[in-house]
Amino acid sequence: MKTNPINQSANRQVDHDRLADFVLFTQRSCILNLSSELNRGNLSFPQFFLLTYLSSEDYLTMSAIAKKMGHSTAAATGLVDRLEKLGFVERVHAAEDRRKIMVRITPGGVELVAKMRGHIVTELSSAMADLDDNETAGMTVATQAMAGKIL
Repeated sequence: MKTNPINQSANRQVDHDRLADFVLFTQRSCILNLSSELNRGNLSFPQFFLLTYLSSEDYLTMSAIAKKMGHSTAAATGLVDRLEKLGFVERVHAAEDRRKIMVRITPGGVELVAKMRGHIVTELSSAMADLDDNETAGMTVATQAMAGKIL
């Protein structure tokens, strides 16, 4: 039996719509928890997002930070200044060129990112607890596809 391409397209759109709804739902619930936790530590979302970038790298240059964050180098410097004052990042000079400043996350920054990630895992687990086998399989496929794009 042949599959109807129109039905496949409609099914994909339904899957995309459901995935978008799931992303929006989890984003709202995760953002609410992140917001209260970050407010406690006087940390903004851009500062937290920068910490998550740094947690997956040995270091980043100021220009790389600016590019990843979509900011000017001056704005990125301001983010790093605040994170450094909070003890979540440190600046180090590159071995090959002492004029080049590298930014790396501190153990305190790693701990904060891990704590926030734990909150997100809890929220996602809770949201996914009511999914049936087909929905779970669809979510797995979507997650793998998205992970391939992100990494």
